[in-house]
Amino acid sequence: DDAVHVLVLRGAGEKFFSPGWDLKAAASSEKSDEDWGVGGFGGLNYPRNLNKPIIAAVNGIACGGGFEIVLGTDIIVMEEHARFALPEINVGVLADAGTIKLRRRIPYHVAVEFLLTGRWMDAAESKHWGLANHVVPKGQSLAKAREIATQLADGPPLLFPAIKQLLRHTEMVPEHEAFELHDSLDLVQRVIRSDDLKEGT
Repeated sequence: DDAVHVLVLRGAGEKFFSPGWDLKAAASSEKSDEDWGVGGFGGLNYPRNLNKPIIAAVNGIACGGGFEIVLGTDIIVMEEHARFALPEINVGVLADAGTIKLRRRIPYHVAVEFLLTGRWMDAAESKHWGLANHVVPKGQSLAKAREIATQLADGPPLLFPAIKQLLRHTEMVPEHEAFELHDSLDLVQRVIRSDDLKEGT
C-alpha cells in the first residue's frame, strides 16, 4: 500500500506483546513444520521486500516467536516492565529466526548465553545491549512509537526503501564490496536520480 509509509506493531493486551507460537497446539498437530508463507512465522522473520520502516511498540512480554517478530522490526520501543525470552531450548525447539538474527543485533557471547539458557532479558538489559532503542514507562510505548512514526512519515518516501535494501544486501559483506553493491542497487540509483534529492539539496 503506497499510502502507508511506516508501520507500528503492538500487542493488543497489557501482559503480552506476543507469547509466540502455541507449543501445545504445535505438539498435537502434524503441521508443526508448515510453510508460514512469505516472511515466515509472524510475517517478519525473513520478509523478502518489506522496505518500509517497522517500529515495535513492545507493551509486555515477547517470548519465543513473539520475540522473533520483534527482531524482524527496525526500531524497538520497550515499556519498562516488558521482557524478552527465547525459551524454546527448554522444550527442544530451535528458535531459528532468533538464532540467526540475535547474534547480529547484540554481542555474540550475550546472544549465545541467551539462546542456550532460555533466560529472560528485561528492558534495562535490552537497552544496555542496544537491542531496544527506547525504554518508556508502562503504557507509553505506542505514543513513543507514533512520535517516531510521524517523524519518519514526513521523510522522503524513496529514501527509506533504499536504506533498508542497502542494509539487507550489505549486512555480512566487506566494506569495499558493499560500496560496489550500493552502486548496483536499483532503489539506491532511483534516490540518486530523484526529484527528492534535487529538492532536498
